[in-house]
Amino acid sequence: MTSTTESTRELLLSRIRDVADYPKPGVVFKDITPLLADPAAFAALTDALAELCVRHGATKIVGLEARGFILAAPVAVRAGIGFVPVRKAGKLPGATLSQSYELEYGSAEIEIHAEDLEAEDRIMVIDDVLATGGTAEASLELIRRAGAQVAGVSVLMELGFLAGRARLEPALRGAPLEALITV
Repeated sequence: MTSTTESTRELLLSRIRDVADYPKPGVVFKDITPLLADPAAFAALTDALAELCVRHGATKIVGLEARGFILAAPVAVRAGIGFVPVRKAGKLPGATLSQSYELEYGSAEIEIHAEDLEAEDRIMVIDDVLATGGTAEASLELIRRAGAQVAGVSVLMELGFLAGRARLEPALRGAPLEALITV
C-alpha cells in the first residue's frame, strides 16, 4: 500500500470527472483532464508517484501511451530518473521490440526502444488507469525482453470491477502493483 494520505486521495478523486456514455453507451469514462488542469492536484499526483519510484528503487520509468506519458514524464523529472515511452506499433523510429496482446475485441501491439533499457535498470511502469491489465502485462513482457528488471507498476486509478489486477498478477512475478485510487 502506498503512503499517499487520505487527503491526497480525496483531492485526486475530486478532480476526476465521470463522463457517461463515453466512448460508447453504457460506459462511464473516468476523465483525468480536470486533475491535470489543477496544478495542486497534478503536483500531488506527481509527488505520490515519484515517491513510489524512489521507494521501489526504480532507475527508469516506462510510460504507457498516451495518458501514461502525461503522468510519467513529470514523475521521472521529479524522481531524477529516465523516462522511456512505450508506444503503439509504428510510432517509434528505428529498431524496436514489439509485443502484441489481446483486447476485449481484437488485439493490439506496443513497442519500445530496447537500447533505452539496460540490464541493471529497474523499471517502474506508470499509467493513468489499470482496467483489464492487457497493456500493462504486455509492457512487462517488453521490459523483460529488453533485459531490464521490473520494479513495479503504479497507476493513478484502478478499475477494480474489471479484474486487471488478477490478470496482471502472474506477469508481475512478485513486483508491486500500486494504485493511488481504486474504484
